[in-house]
Amino acid sequence: MRVVTWNLWWRFGPWEARQKAILTELRELRPDIVGLQEVWAADGENQAEWLAAELGMHWAWAPSPSPERWRRRIGDPTVDIGNAVLSRWPVVARRTLRLPAPADMDDGRLALYASLAAPAYDIPFFTTHLTSAPNGSALRCRQVTALAGFIAENRGDTPLPTVVTGDFNAVPDSDEIRLFGGRRPAPAVPRQLFSDAWQHAAPDTPSATWDPANPYVATGLEPGVRIDYIHVGPPGTGALGHVRGVRRAGDGPVDGVWPSDHAAVVAELGDGPVL
Repeated sequence: MRVVTWNLWWRFGPWEARQKAILTELRELRPDIVGLQEVWAADGENQAEWLAAELGMHWAWAPSPSPERWRRRIGDPTVDIGNAVLSRWPVVARRTLRLPAPADMDDGRLALYASLAAPAYDIPFFTTHLTSAPNGSALRCRQVTALAGFIAENRGDTPLPTVVTGDFNAVPDSDEIRLFGGRRPAPAVPRQLFSDAWQHAAPDTPSATWDPANPYVATGLEPGVRIDYIHVGPPGTGALGHVRGVRRAGDGPVDGVWPSDHAAVVAELGDGPVL
């Protein structure tokens, strides 16, 4: 099973040209499930719906309940922003969680849960987008604690490990990522553990998903870091759902256009024992 997470950068930059590049990249990846962040909807159109139709996939969408700050940044009061899931299999249930934030930092960040009806079992899939505030580590700890509780309430009883994707806006050794993984310190929800899929990458694999090689990022003069994740629960019986490999995608131009300011992360999850 191929899983992708990607922040699509809403309607910033040359968004119409970028949208074509995003579609091209996803077509080449041929994913089974995709978690998307900063997905737009406006004038009766929805980016997730359009991508799903073009790719022959099912979809679910969760708009931000408070998009005003985003709209002010681009000067358009009519465009919505949210998270989405694209799936090879039907979406049979969906729920959302508004992540906690104080009033002065609240821009309507969400977590989206989708239950996907694969032939052998339902797949519990989550995607999220945490605050991007540079001084927001303590808030992100609150948000991943709320996210962990939301996962525990909705993951259900299925042999496949829970998959959680998203733009966490945090580096791998941050308090919030360690707290969410549950190994150092104790888990936010007792006995609920997650592994960062990137641990299974080849040692020299480029890892930065926020990369100054990208011209949309280079203007900020920031170092390259990995802030986008695919987290996977412990494998099921017979190593079901174990991570076989992981890499970046969308990390270069398509016909001269960079698809987003983030690179995507792609993980391959196994359907049986490791050989």
